[in-house]
Amino acid sequence: MFVNASIRRPGRSRTRAVAATAAAVSLALAGCSGGDSGSGDETVKVGLLAALSGTYEAVGTDLRNGFQLYLDTHNGKLGGREVELSVGDEGDGPPTAVPAATKLVKKDRVDVMTGIVANGSYQAVLPMLEQNKIPLVSSNGRPELKDVSRVWHTSFLSKDYGTAIAQYVKDEVDGPVYAIGPDYQGGYDQLGGFTDTFAEIGGELANSDGETTWTPFPDTTNFTPYFADIAQSDAKAVYTFYAGKAAIDFVKQYAQSDVADLPLYASGSLTEGSILQAQGDAGEGIQSVSNYVSDLDNDANRKFVSDWNAKHDTAPTGYAVASYDAAAVLDMAIGAAAEKGEVNSDTINDALGGLGQIESPRGIWAFGKKSHAPVQKWYLREVRKDGKQLSNVTVQDLATLGD
Repeated sequence: MFVNASIRRPGRSRTRAVAATAAAVSLALAGCSGGDSGSGDETVKVGLLAALSGTYEAVGTDLRNGFQLYLDTHNGKLGGREVELSVGDEGDGPPTAVPAATKLVKKDRVDVMTGIVANGSYQAVLPMLEQNKIPLVSSNGRPELKDVSRVWHTSFLSKDYGTAIAQYVKDEVDGPVYAIGPDYQGGYDQLGGFTDTFAEIGGELANSDGETTWTPFPDTTNFTPYFADIAQSDAKAVYTFYAGKAAIDFVKQYAQSDVADLPLYASGSLTEGSILQAQGDAGEGIQSVSNYVSDLDNDANRKFVSDWNAKHDTAPTGYAVASYDAAAVLDMAIGAAAEKGEVNSDTINDALGGLGQIESPRGIWAFGKKSHAPVQKWYLREVRKDGKQLSNVTVQDLATLGD
C-alpha cells in the first residue's frame, strides 16, 4: 500500500459531504433488505449501476454491454436462474448515483449489485448497500476499503494503474515527468498510484511545486493553459489519467499543443474503445497500462472478442471485460448457492468467498483474500495503426499486482 502525503486533495470536503448524505439515505432505508430468491422465486434480481450519461457515458455503456453480453451468451441465466436485470444511471457522481442506487435497493429490491464507474459514487453508495446487506460485485476502478466483507471486485484498485507502469516510465524517461489529472477521488487514486511509486524508485516530477496538477472535474474542456505550463517546465514526458469525454479533449488538444513531442504515458482509460476512435490520429503512439488488451492470446479472449464483435462495431475494452467477468463470477456463485438450496443476498455473498481461479479474457485471475480485488497481470500497450483502424497493441507484460 502506498500513501502520498504530499498530494493535495482539494475535493475532500465535497467527498465527506457526499458520504454523510449517503449515510443518511442508508439509515432511511434500514428497513429495506435485498430480494430473497430462495423463497420459491427462481429469479435472481441484479442491479447494475453505471454512468449512462455525463462525462463517463462511454465507460458506463461498456459496463452495461459487457454484463449483457454474458447474459446473451448464457441464455439469460446466472447459476441456472433467470435474471431480472435493473439498470440505474450513475451520471457524473453522487448527486445522481445515490438516487439511482436507492431505486435499485428500495423499489427493485435487488439481491446483488454490480457496476459503478466513479470512486466518488462508490463511497456515496456503499453505506446504503452495507446497511441493507446487499453484496456488491463492482466492475470499474475502486478505492481501498477497510471493510470488504460484502464487496467483491472484478476490475482493479484505482492506484494499480500507476503502480504498474511507474518503473517502466522511470526506465524509459531520462528526466522529470509531469503528472496531471482530474480533481476528484478517482483522479487522486489513479495519479497517487503513479506518483507514490515513482517517488519511491527515485523518479522526479516536473510540476513546479513537485505535486500533481489537478484540473477541475467535470468542467475542464480546455487544457491549453495546462499544456503551456508543461511547456515551461523541464518535463521530458507526461503521465496522466482521464477517461470518457475528458480523455478525448485532452488527447486532441495535446496533439496540437507545444508539448506534442513529449512522450505521453497514461492509464489505459485514456485510449479505450470508442474514445480512441473519437481521438483519431491524435491518439497514435500513446503508451498506456491496462489489465486487458483485446489482442491477448487465450481461448477465453478469442471467444469474448468474437461474441463482442458480433454485436458491436468498436473493439472490446477493459471495462466491458470487467463487467463480463462480474457476470461470470455471479454465475459461479449463484450456481454454488443454488446447489446448497437457497439463493439470496447472504448465500450469494458466501459463495463468492469460495470461488477460486477465474478464467477470463484478460487471463486467469483470483480474488485477493484481503482486498477482494483481482490478483492479476498488467500490460503495457501502445496505440498503433491496424490497417485503417487505430488499436491498443500489447507491447509487454509489466507486473502482477494484488494481495
